[in-house]
Amino acid sequence: MKIYVTHCSATKDDSLKGTSLKVTPDRLYTSQKVQGFINECKSKRVKWAIFSDKYGVWFPDETHEWYEKSPKTVTAFEYQDLVKNFEQRLASYDEIWFYQNPGRFPSLYKKLLNEVNVRDKIKLFTHKDQIR
Repeated sequence: MKIYVTHCSATKDDSLKGTSLKVTPDRLYTSQKVQGFINECKSKRVKWAIFSDKYGVWFPDETHEWYEKSPKTVTAFEYQDLVKNFEQRLASYDEIWFYQNPGRFPSLYKKLLNEVNVRDKIKLFTHKDQIR
C-alpha cells in the first residue's frame, strides 16, 4: 500500500483564522504547491496526507482548526511527538512518497525523514507527475 505525503505551508485560508471551525487540509492550505499536490492526488485517486508542524500526519478526511506554527518553532518535545505520530500513522504503508520542493525544504523535515523508523519506506520526489 502506497501513500503520498507533503509538508504543510504557511499559506492558509485566513478567513478561518480566529474561528473554531475545523476543516480538512484541502480547505485550510491554499498555497499553490500544496493545492497542486492535493489536486494531483485526487485526480489520480491515490491515498495522500499533509504533514503538519502542529498536527503531524493529517489525512484528507480529518478536520482541524486554523493554526500558526513554523517548522523553526518546533521544540525538541514537539519534535519527538511529530516523529512518533509520523511512525504510527504511516506504519501500515509499504511506500511513503514524500513530495518536496528541494529549494524550500526546511531542515526539520530533512531531519525527521532521516530519523523515523519507517525511513526505509520513504521515497522523496519533486514532480507531481510522479504521482501514480
